Amino acid sequence: MKRPPAKAEENAIVLRAIRTQQAGAFELYAFFIAASDILQIADISRIKREGDELQGFQRKEIRAHVNAIVEFLDSGPVLFPNAIILALSNRVQFEPSRGPAPAGLIDVGRSGTLTIPRGVEGQRAAWIVDGQQRSLALSRTKNRDLPVPVIAFVSPDIKTQREQFILVNKSKPLEARLINELLPEVGMLLPRDLSENLLPSELCNLLNTRPESPFFGLIKRASSGANGVISDQTLLTAIRQNLRPAFGGLAAMRSADGIDAEKVFEALITYWRAVKDTFPEAWGKEPARSRLMHSAGIKAMAALMDALIVRTEATADPWGEIREALSRIAPHCAWTEGRWPSELGMGWNEVQGTPQHISKLTQFLVTKDRELSRALVK
Repeated sequence: MKRPPAKAEENAIVLRAIRTQQAGAFELYAFFIAASDILQIADISRIKREGDELQGFQRKEIRAHVNAIVEFLDSGPVLFPNAIILALSNRVQFEPSRGPAPAGLIDVGRSGTLTIPRGVEGQRAAWIVDGQQRSLALSRTKNRDLPVPVIAFVSPDIKTQREQFILVNKSKPLEARLINELLPEVGMLLPRDLSENLLPSELCNLLNTRPESPFFGLIKRASSGANGVISDQTLLTAIRQNLRPAFGGLAAMRSADGIDAEKVFEALITYWRAVKDTFPEAWGKEPARSRLMHSAGIKAMAALMDALIVRTEATADPWGEIREALSRIAPHCAWTEGRWPSELGMGWNEVQGTPQHISKLTQFLVTKDRELSRALVK
């Protein structure tokens, strides 16, 4: 392989490395790099949104965690065997070593030199997939020459980087909101528990970003920071319940070919718009001011949705009947003030997001709807 010109190497790091391939497609490198050089070659791709487009994949810096690692690194001679995982662009160059292979060599990798350009932030040749907090700490330690192990793969696009980020961090205490928001942006076959979150997460994205949605701008996602009112985890749980085979109100939208996502999205918008119209004084407020926006309220109303869809599916105008049912039940609700009826027996702000309270609130709403609908028939 032709080496880059000397001028280009003046602003590059040249390292001893081992190159191999996995699955015949992914090019991987293993090497060591000085602690102070990691953030000279690699960027941290922060998760954020530009309009409807999701960019990046990394969570925010956890200052206490970084400081603790720096303190450890500065404490004296330390062992730091934890590898940083990088995604490399095609700007890197590898030149294999020359010479005969030793007798009996197990040939699983090729040694050589890897040239990685340095760059300013946002224009570097690599991205950190795993080890963001460690990399920040390594850039700040006094032990600047500490050799740090790195495993790097050549990534053709941001989607591959996100796939690896999700799989690497699946078994770690990574914020579930971050993984769930990234899921719709990848296209590979994922572990079953992640795949089951794929549609609910995409629906959550749409509910938060489409102006016609009653949840527009109200959902807290990893990319939105502190903005929003409703936890995306709460809504994801509610949507998964709605989609449960045989039990969920939206289960009928499943077929042998999968789920009709467009119909599910329209049903969610229609129902929650009816909820918003029925309880305008409780909609869009912080959970501390409205229990409708609380995890208890969202989950209980989602469970009521299941019951209402099942009860009204054979009527001439199911959604019209659902709106009327919500109107009938409204006087019996205490989302922002007062007390719930004796069957529930709690002050409006005493309702908490515990399984017991959610179950009691759900049972009250479903039972009250059944009573009120039967009273109309008599």
